[in-house]
Amino acid sequence: MVEDEVDLAELVAFNLREAGHEVVTAGTGASALAEIKRARPDLVVLDVMLPDISGLEVCRRLRRERRDVPVVMLTAKGEEVDRIVGFEVGADDYVVKPFSPRELVLRVDAILRRTSRAAPPTEDSPEPIQIGVLLLDVAAHRVDVEGQEVHLTALEFRLLLDLASRRGRVQSRDRLLERVWGYSKGVETRTVDTHVKRLREKLGAASKYIETVRGVGYRMQSS
Repeated sequence: MVEDEVDLAELVAFNLREAGHEVVTAGTGASALAEIKRARPDLVVLDVMLPDISGLEVCRRLRRERRDVPVVMLTAKGEEVDRIVGFEVGADDYVVKPFSPRELVLRVDAILRRTSRAAPPTEDSPEPIQIGVLLLDVAAHRVDVEGQEVHLTALEFRLLLDLASRRGRVQSRDRLLERVWGYSKGVETRTVDTHVKRLREKLGAASKYIETVRGVGYRMQSS
């Protein structure tokens, strides 16, 4: 738990411990990086505004060494551009202050359940999915558009795979949150829309395959 506001850090840490988690706290970016290296955490709750290194830079440095550690960003900035920047540096979710500690605990629990179920590809991994100029190779964890590799975060890859595996069918935001993020129905977050927007930007010529169904969710074209 990385937060320079002591009262807030203690409140969140208390709620996480009550939920059965072991919590290590840090109040600066530098001490956070040291603790992450020492404690090897399963998840990091990371404030953006820190007194030395920003949370965005902490996340960026963390991703260079450990791409598998989920990161939940905390911030007072709730604009879409702020969320996109957080996702670009590798955050898994984005919680805007003020927030409910209980909701944060539910999100942490959901992410940890999802990551604990994750398994590396095996020889029985699905065949690559081809949709027009888009090629999704699950076994290699690789996405190509017009023969060029597109670099996605782990969450973006899971989101694309979920849509592509159910191509031709509309997927609601709630169902995507349940399957991709592991969240229970009713959790309020703009993370789906923000991730889809960022995913489309990265896919370039293949972005047209992800259709928005107004008032419902998203659909991947079948061909």
